[in-house]
Amino acid sequence: MAERTRVEQNLTYATPRESARYQQRALLVGALFLVLFIVGAFLPITIGGGIDQFFHSYLVGFMFWLGVAMGCLGLLMLQHLTGGAWGLVIRRVLEAGTRVLPLMFLLFLPLAIFGLPHLYEWMHRTEITEKALRAVLEAKKNYLNPTFFLIRAAVYFAIWFALMFFLNRWSADQDRTAERRYSKNMTALSGPGIILFVLTTTFASVDWVMSLDAEWFSTIYGLIYVAGWTLSAFSFVIAVMVWLATRPPLEGEVRAAHFHDLGKLLLAFVMLWAYFAFSQFLIIWSGNIPEEAEWYLNRLRGGWGWIGVAVVLLHFALPFVLLLSRDLKRNARRLATIALFILVMRFVDLYWLIVPEFNRGHFKFEWMSIVCPIAFGGLWIAFFFWQLRLRPLLPINDPYFDEAIEHGKHGGH
Repeated sequence: MAERTRVEQNLTYATPRESARYQQRALLVGALFLVLFIVGAFLPITIGGGIDQFFHSYLVGFMFWLGVAMGCLGLLMLQHLTGGAWGLVIRRVLEAGTRVLPLMFLLFLPLAIFGLPHLYEWMHRTEITEKALRAVLEAKKNYLNPTFFLIRAAVYFAIWFALMFFLNRWSADQDRTAERRYSKNMTALSGPGIILFVLTTTFASVDWVMSLDAEWFSTIYGLIYVAGWTLSAFSFVIAVMVWLATRPPLEGEVRAAHFHDLGKLLLAFVMLWAYFAFSQFLIIWSGNIPEEAEWYLNRLRGGWGWIGVAVVLLHFALPFVLLLSRDLKRNARRLATIALFILVMRFVDLYWLIVPEFNRGHFKFEWMSIVCPIAFGGLWIAFFFWQLRLRPLLPINDPYFDEAIEHGKHGGH
């Protein structure tokens, strides 16, 4: 394949012009809902406001959109390790998703600086009178303390930023030079990078969510977030790719065979998430240890059980059945509908995982926990479109580019 210049790439595979309009709209929605969310912090508790509720909802919104950015990072490394046309056509979308991580770091700062006392009971161990709980917190004080908590968070973000920086830098260098060594560099980094991704995601989910209940623990909890974040990102990426594939310049380049591959992988990630989630439930429920089972009891009582049933039926069973269809996977618009539905159910699942910690055994609809994800989502999507417009939509100078495009023309038969 002849080397093509950077200017030619940007002209040939530039992001559709209407992306700027969507970016502006997303930013406007994000700003309006962010103002509403901040106002909620000063409203009475009786109408679902207050500073405690503000940070409870903040954690929900932050973890959901962090999951999309982090899932893009994991998928990007998986693509560099495995190759294949499926990954090459979505690489630019994945890279743009990873470059939203600086925004997520900025959104983490209010949690780190102001939010910890409003979220975590281990921040108040000296004020707790219950002997059993106080003994547990004292035993874990070397790990669950503000200083070490923030140090670990800094390490997580440093690792994520390093992986993001080098993968995006080398990809840009490959665009400019068409040298194969950059592909080798990205593959070499992605091997240990995947391990770091799994480890840091596990520890981050334990620190930021599981420690909401300092007495409870699960060895599978981090893997649920690894699979869930990857599924969130993949659902988002499929929806974006369908939008791009119906407009120039990708119209006619990304075809049914590509979406068939993406649909099969979406089904695989749905099954992987379900496997981890069910394994944790089966182990804890069959073990019947009170301090472990109590976590599920809080999510099965007072109306929360209906949310759990909805997650089982709508997050797993329905997508599983629908994605078995070959025709559906090859139909881009139908696949996008399923992907967006799964993304919504990812939020419902996260809501079910986090919010019962603040209302144990009693279902409570928190309007701020809806407003916050919309606010952060507007900012996230605006930042994403800004980053997506900075590079050509396809990596023309990748050594497997022509093969990936040909797969779309002749694959899947």
